[in-house]
Amino acid sequence: MPQYPQFPRTQVGGLSLPRMLIGSNWLLGFSHKTHPMNHMILERNGNAKAMCEIICAFAKYGIDALMAPITSSQPLMDALNDAEQKLGKRIIRIDTPTINVDDNAAARAEAGQKIRDCAKAGADFCLIHHTSAEALVNKNLGQIPRLPDYLSMIRDAGMLPGLSAHMPELIIYSDENEYDVETYIQLYNCAGFLMQLEVEGVNRIIWGAKRPVMTIKSMAAGRVTPFVGLSFSYATLRPCDMVTVGCLTPEEVDEDVEIALAVLERRQAQMEDRGSPAKSVLVGGNK
Repeated sequence: MPQYPQFPRTQVGGLSLPRMLIGSNWLLGFSHKTHPMNHMILERNGNAKAMCEIICAFAKYGIDALMAPITSSQPLMDALNDAEQKLGKRIIRIDTPTINVDDNAAARAEAGQKIRDCAKAGADFCLIHHTSAEALVNKNLGQIPRLPDYLSMIRDAGMLPGLSAHMPELIIYSDENEYDVETYIQLYNCAGFLMQLEVEGVNRIIWGAKRPVMTIKSMAAGRVTPFVGLSFSYATLRPCDMVTVGCLTPEEVDEDVEIALAVLERRQAQMEDRGSPAKSVLVGGNK
């Protein structure tokens, strides 16, 4: 059996996590580009077998934690179970459910059931999706009213609570009000793709966060190459922070892991040149 380098790890809420997390957009069909590209992703990866192959490709490097709206996809839940059987080890589940945050008894009961469903599916972390968490934000007060109720539901269900914070104020408000969270999801990439503040401002917020941050969209949904996107992220984040990486194929996993390890180890990445025609002889093209 070949020996693979094991990815560095960090601690979140007392649980050991790899500093690279398995992303799910390239499994679930969210390209952030076009519907035909969404369909292309689903045609290739929208089944448990293909998802399992990619999860196992990450796991051989010790990357054993996946972020996704897990309970919304039966093929993904099947793939996680299949991967665990094949690997003989558990995959850490970081679930990002969308919950009903309307202020009434029926909505709270619905939210509580959704959170319990995450726990039943084996989630270790339950990070309320940004569309739900941001609906609670009161910028005038600098608070997130009623958030503690949902965080308490997550704790009571036996999971570690956190927030998906596309709106970077969520990190600041949560820290200032000492809400019971263990980690944050935050958009962060060199292109500023989907980010609500300039890159420098989000970098400052991440470095000031009281908890480890799980960054997403490191390659701006394919708008920058892995070499550029991963080099930026790992060079500018704290040692406790993580980068979520989505891949279409197991071969992409191998390349992305090598690029990230090279940044962390301060060495040149061992990777093929870009697949561009008529490249200059300076980078291995034709004379």
